[in-house]
Amino acid sequence: MKASADARSPRLVRIADYGGTFVFAIEGASAAIRAGLDFFGVMVLSFATALAGGVIRDLLIGAAPPASIRNWRYPATAFFAGAVTFIFHQYVFRIPGPVLIALDAAGLSLFAMAGTEKALDYNIPPFVAALMGTVTGVGGGTIRDIFLAQVPAILRSDIYATAALAGALVMLACCRLKLPPTVAAICGGVVCFVLRVVAVWRHWNLPRVTP
Repeated sequence: MKASADARSPRLVRIADYGGTFVFAIEGASAAIRAGLDFFGVMVLSFATALAGGVIRDLLIGAAPPASIRNWRYPATAFFAGAVTFIFHQYVFRIPGPVLIALDAAGLSLFAMAGTEKALDYNIPPFVAALMGTVTGVGGGTIRDIFLAQVPAILRSDIYATAALAGALVMLACCRLKLPPTVAAICGGVVCFVLRVVAVWRHWNLPRVTP
């Protein structure tokens, strides 16, 4: 598939991609600061958290080189968000917990929808496209946790990857119903966002085995 597929994505989806990049870069920078890393470490985790999921998705669907390398706006957005967080971290850390949860859910929704849409642009089968959307949403956080020598949050926290997958599937269902791509992306994003926020609020988790 040609690299011009990025340009054919709905404008809202491209905006969602940049929005998710900014939000997740702030999360990565915040985690790096809490772990005591220096400015370089903050920049590395900002980039990894914001863009690793998209890099993995692009390599899996054959969109090489990945958009985050081919398009300078992605790393610029991630590094800008990381630098802002580093400089104004005392204000970032004062943001109330519920607001941070909402921002994280928003970033997850934005990435899941953008990742699914891009996979569809590359003629990936619908269900696999939903999986690629999920990878886009959770891949960066997984790499961040590995860098920090932690068990990835998606394997132990409230419903997270499941919310991304549910939103992607709703988006696909809306597309099957012949709704406009922008409307489908909004519907899927809302489902992902609401499910994630409610899961944190109600402490929902998938079943697990107690040793």
